[in-house]
Amino acid sequence: MRLKKFLLVLLIFMFSASLIFAMGSPEQAKPESGAAESQPSQDQRVVPGTKGEVYFSFSGITKKVLPAVVELDVVEVVRQETTPFNFLNPFEFFFGGGRGGSNNNNEKNGRTYKEYERPGLGSGIMIKQDGDTVYVLTNSHVAGKADQITVKLADGQKFEAVKVGADDRMDLALVSFKCSDKVPLATFGDSDSLEVGDIVLAIGSPYGYESTVTMGIVSGLQRKSTGNVSSYTDYIQTDASINPGNSGGALVNMKGEVVGINTWIATQSGGSVGLGFAIPSNNAKRIANDFITKGKVEYGWLGVSIDTVDENSYPELRKDLGLGNKGGGLILGVFKGSPADKAGILPGDFITKINGTAISDSVQLTKVIGTIAPKEKATFTLIRNKKEMTLSVVLEARDEEDKVQANHDIYPGFLAINIDEKMRTKGELGDIKGVMIVAVSQGTAAEQANLRPGDIIQEINDKPVTNMLEFYNALNDKSSKKMFQISRKGQKIIIGIVK
Repeated sequence: MRLKKFLLVLLIFMFSASLIFAMGSPEQAKPESGAAESQPSQDQRVVPGTKGEVYFSFSGITKKVLPAVVELDVVEVVRQETTPFNFLNPFEFFFGGGRGGSNNNNEKNGRTYKEYERPGLGSGIMIKQDGDTVYVLTNSHVAGKADQITVKLADGQKFEAVKVGADDRMDLALVSFKCSDKVPLATFGDSDSLEVGDIVLAIGSPYGYESTVTMGIVSGLQRKSTGNVSSYTDYIQTDASINPGNSGGALVNMKGEVVGINTWIATQSGGSVGLGFAIPSNNAKRIANDFITKGKVEYGWLGVSIDTVDENSYPELRKDLGLGNKGGGLILGVFKGSPADKAGILPGDFITKINGTAISDSVQLTKVIGTIAPKEKATFTLIRNKKEMTLSVVLEARDEEDKVQANHDIYPGFLAINIDEKMRTKGELGDIKGVMIVAVSQGTAAEQANLRPGDIIQEINDKPVTNMLEFYNALNDKSSKKMFQISRKGQKIIIGIVK
């Protein structure tokens, strides 16, 4: 009897234990019973952090941005001269018998050409709709030279597009297409607010896989261009996967805002290796607005020639001018009548900031000046005579033909440097004092006055010149005519130049 009771109790215990094992402890069971209530919604899958939020899903962001990113299928018509040995022509081999199989004669020289269609693929971002006109921002290397442009929306609709404008210097282009329905538009964010380590998404059509989203972080900011890539902008570096076809697509922050236009990658294989680069949205916004309102891009023009003066190459010059460890761009010459001339900028001025933005070198100086709209007033911080000062400058529109190439209007029209020990030994200069002319610009007053490379300037208007600070101080005095005492191969020469 006792055995039976024991077996019965054991059986009940085993059954209870198995039931508890299957269901879990009361504390474990609570979350399961309330799973519907505790499961975060799609927009709530975030955890507060010390800076921003940690995201478990980006579906809410992608659903917001994806419809505004389009695929661009482009065709560029290439003209290739025909020869008696067309079977050796690579265009014949790869593209067949030419566009429509017909030849176009060039009446100028009687030569015969064939036209070939070169297809291309890229991405774009719908940024504005004005009535039934939709504007799409992309890269110039995607659509800048295209003869045919087809826009494919995320929902599969296709539209024929036309080019509104393209600018190779910034590598941006704007195209438009007609659509009577409302389309989803992207929202620009503030690219200046990005920090290294911020999470970003890259959206585009790599290799034709439309609406592809990849994730990464901001790996670097204000990256410089390399090779043939545009030098008129700096770049956001990201390790979000970017491949051919992503060009012109969106780099998006965690608010679903476009903070960059994906543009190029650094790679040896041709595919992504985690080194992608995007044009900051703050640079792109102005370019897009210029295309829409003016039909072209206008860059600010200061009217100077500049150079970078780094510690390794020009230690004595930096010491003479009192530059310390500051970055910036040295003004070598000023165009007469230019915005710089009107504002009082002088040769030898070292620009360290523009509108509060620190300048690292002459390359960045060019970029920052280029982003300032014509007729806009800018504050330049510079070092002159070892003292910091500020000047207000109203820039003009850059005109390549009339302004940049008018070298005869630049003052002083030559470049001088300190005489170092290597130059003394090589040129047998001994202990001669002065600064040496190393280059003279063609067509300038300096060339017409017969100043030559190798001349050593010892005095300007009877003021001794023994270093670059004394040179610039004498060069920039208020006298309109400068009398240079030159030592040329041991002979003293006086040369006059009218400013």
